[in-house]
Amino acid sequence: MTQKTLATSFRFSGVALHTGAQVEVEVLPAAANAGIVFVRDGIEIPAVAERVVETSRATVLGVRETTVSTVEHLLSALFGMQIDNARIAISGPEVPVVDGSAQWFVGQIERVGVRDLGVERPTVTLDAPIVERDGDRLIVALPAERFSVRCIVDFPHPVGSEYLALTIDEATYAREVAGARTFGYLHEVEALRARGLAQGGSLENAVVFGPDGPLQTLRWSNEVVRHKMLDLLGDLALVGAWPQCEIVAVKSGHALHARMSSRLRERLLSKPLSEVPTS
Repeated sequence: MTQKTLATSFRFSGVALHTGAQVEVEVLPAAANAGIVFVRDGIEIPAVAERVVETSRATVLGVRETTVSTVEHLLSALFGMQIDNARIAISGPEVPVVDGSAQWFVGQIERVGVRDLGVERPTVTLDAPIVERDGDRLIVALPAERFSVRCIVDFPHPVGSEYLALTIDEATYAREVAGARTFGYLHEVEALRARGLAQGGSLENAVVFGPDGPLQTLRWSNEVVRHKMLDLLGDLALVGAWPQCEIVAVKSGHALHARMSSRLRERLLSKPLSEVPTS
């Protein structure tokens, strides 16, 4: 496979999910081997695992004091549509949430088109499993011929347990994953806002579950696990290469995803991330 970038740029603006800030973003083409790079206040922040600085409710990347948060949905769209190189100019601290999914981003990628750069894409292959766990949460990477993902979630009522397994390519991502929205519980909203989070959250950009079920119509009966896969793919974009392996994620979240991305990136670079310069 060869590396790809956008044929031309696209812009968007909107409210950020957690900070509530109004933010403008431009996603531009980039040269082969540039990777995905955010640019805020003139500071370049590469979208790679060693730049992860926080994973509590979203994935946050940073260089010194400059950070960009909630990067996972946009990165998921770029990764799922196999865009290897892009420059993302952002005016504020957080990527706008749009409708809570990656569907709009995929539409823009399809609209502007993709350019083949004619340079071999870096891939990560495995000869043994990689396992990361935290209590009953687990993520495993297994040797495989093609990239596939299996996700299991298990949440309190009314979500319950859901399962999804997909082999990832552009068409499957766009059809089965991109439209799944971020979600939360009604009783969590006030607690999140008291912590300064979910300031931009609304029924327009998140699925909210009350005691009796979702307050909106779901796009799929298992939309929650589809969104978990969306998040996982966005976090795996931080490997900086296409993972030729099978990923199995059980009740995982951004923290475990980041740990797996770090392990896969170490294999790509053939060195521990502690030895990779970050200044």
